Amino acid sequence: MVAIKNMVRKWMRTLAGILNRLSGGRLSPNTITMVGFLMHLPIAVLIAQGHNRWAALLLVIFGLFDTLDGELARLQDRASERGMLLDASTDRFKEVLLYTGAAYALALSHHPTAAAWAAAACGASLSVSYVKAKGEAVVASAGKAVPHAALNHMFADGLLTFEVRMAVLVVGLLSNQLFAAVVIIAILASYTAGQRLMRITQKI
Repeated sequence: MVAIKNMVRKWMRTLAGILNRLSGGRLSPNTITMVGFLMHLPIAVLIAQGHNRWAALLLVIFGLFDTLDGELARLQDRASERGMLLDASTDRFKEVLLYTGAAYALALSHHPTAAAWAAAACGASLSVSYVKAKGEAVVASAGKAVPHAALNHMFADGLLTFEVRMAVLVVGLLSNQLFAAVVIIAILASYTAGQRLMRITQKI
């Protein structure tokens, strides 16, 4: 997984350099972030309508924007707390959109009660991020001298991180196993939230 992430970051770093040169440095990382977020709305619609493979393809393409904006920010030396806040917040909004689309699709299936698992996947995913954010706030309020960039990664580990959740969803869409994907996410994201909570409890 680490090797794949490093390879993706290398590609996005190259693409960031190309886009920066083509735009004359005028393309901002926040623009990339917002375009990536807004494109998750049609992806959610595609999921709701059962066009799973098209949804998976676009999810991979625009999911990469989450790495591209960071690489562009580092290249332009424009990394900031505001950018990190926007990035983290839009990631949560993306998940709400995607799981809403999944819930709609499952509600129209032969087993409409399966939609409850999409709701559970959404709640569990948001809990993973909430525990991380709350842990960071507790550490910061304790007056510990931790740089913001380091603080942002302090509790970012665990079994089902955002990237892994999106990978599970993509596999589920490509294999037409959306229900299985949201069940896996619901269960393992809940476990991940517990993992992070235990780690944070030991840290403070």
